[in-house]
Amino acid sequence: MLKIIFKELKHHAPFTLAGAVIGTMLAFVFNGISYDASYDLFYIFHPMHVVLSALVTASMYKLHNRNPWKGWKGIAALLFIGYVGSIGIATLSDSIVPYIGETFLKMPNREIHLGFIEKWWLINPLAILGVLWAYWKPTTKFPHGGHVLLSTCASLFHILMAKAGVISLTVALIIIPFLFIAVWLPCCVSDIVFPLLFIRKQNRQ
Repeated sequence: MLKIIFKELKHHAPFTLAGAVIGTMLAFVFNGISYDASYDLFYIFHPMHVVLSALVTASMYKLHNRNPWKGWKGIAALLFIGYVGSIGIATLSDSIVPYIGETFLKMPNREIHLGFIEKWWLINPLAILGVLWAYWKPTTKFPHGGHVLLSTCASLFHILMAKAGVISLTVALIIIPFLFIAVWLPCCVSDIVFPLLFIRKQNRQ
């Protein structure tokens, strides 16, 4: 398991760093954006992130489990793994880690936006939709790349909500490592490590 974790983290680090740099460049494109506009954009990218996260997490479990449970027991297991993996990790990636960065930079409007509570009627059904998608047609190839991109955008607009003003070059350079950490570790944990924890070694494919 540790070999898989380190291999995947190493594999995803370069393009996650590239995503963090691109995300910071986007911060200059949206420099001076209002709180309300950032909030609306956050709640476009965060829900999309949740769907893909649930799809990849549940797909990873289903595709690598040689002896999956059948019937309702199997669906319940898939729902639990996909929901907890997507909601928990997407919240960590899009809200909690960015909030730590906002606090570090003492941004004026810093706060944690918990989508599954603030907009429970949107986020929770989308997580379930992603799991059901994986149940009928599991896939992990394209969705993981999209997952990383959407997570970067969601994290960025969470930070821009807190900034509520013009971003300086110094602040932008500090944002890069927080975006990197917010996307790299949580996304890899959600997509790869978390679902594999529920598969016995002898059942892995």
